[in-house]
Amino acid sequence: MIYKSHDAATTASRPRLLPWSNLDGNPCYLVTDDTGTSRLSRLADDVEAIQLGMADDLLGHAVDLLGDDKATTPQLRYLAACLAEALHDVHRIARSRGARLPVPHGGEESSAPAPEEDPGT
Repeated sequence: MIYKSHDAATTASRPRLLPWSNLDGNPCYLVTDDTGTSRLSRLADDVEAIQLGMADDLLGHAVDLLGDDKATTPQLRYLAACLAEALHDVHRIARSRGARLPVPHGGEESSAPAPEEDPGT
């Protein structure tokens, strides 16, 4: 099992995009066997589950706050920032899981995932 940041060259096919970034904000990938049962794979699964649960909770809060006529501009801006962060997490999870789907017969397999866009742009 090899844990690499986006900058490092990957040698195995289909590295897994992890649900966190390195200290520089670059995406991290896991190169491991296809079983998905390694300790780091299970940790990534747990983190993804937490992120998805938090996003779901945030959606419920957003519905309530947007329905409140007394919601203030700072509250709505904070909500928008939290929703943007949650959407970034959910998008990363979707990309990671999509990249690990089996390639249909006759399809071409990419040797590495596409670089992740900088969330600050």
